[in-house]
Amino acid sequence: MAVQLQRGVDFPMVDLANIAYYPRIFDLAHRFFEDSWELICGIKYSELILEKHIGFPVVHVESDFIAPLRYGDQIRATIWISKVGDTSCTWSYEFHNQEEGLLWTSTQVTVCVDMDSMERISIPIFLREGLENCVEGVFNE
Repeated sequence: MAVQLQRGVDFPMVDLANIAYYPRIFDLAHRFFEDSWELICGIKYSELILEKHIGFPVVHVESDFIAPLRYGDQIRATIWISKVGDTSCTWSYEFHNQEEGLLWTSTQVTVCVDMDSMERISIPIFLREGLENCVEGVFNE
């Protein structure tokens, strides 16, 4: 099932135009990505990296910037997995503000790697079920 998470747009994210500088939007997406692991797979991303030595670096990104993220906005991220392969998965993101306006969409392909060698590995069974169950349509808060 898809997950929903929320964070605010804080001052360090904005530029002189008082909107989020676009690289900060990717940073925000990564923060949501890390937070979503516990909801999706029952494990913190830090535990996955530091204890299990498994990581999921991004290898491909497509994004649409629909409207600006403004200082003070509360961003609700809806995240789901659109595809799970043997070694990769595709994450889908939608960012909405407090008025429910769609601000940003993205798909990001991550590859499962052994953090010691940085070589691609098959997604472990203990993660696969959670990833495969994270489909569009049902939302958690």
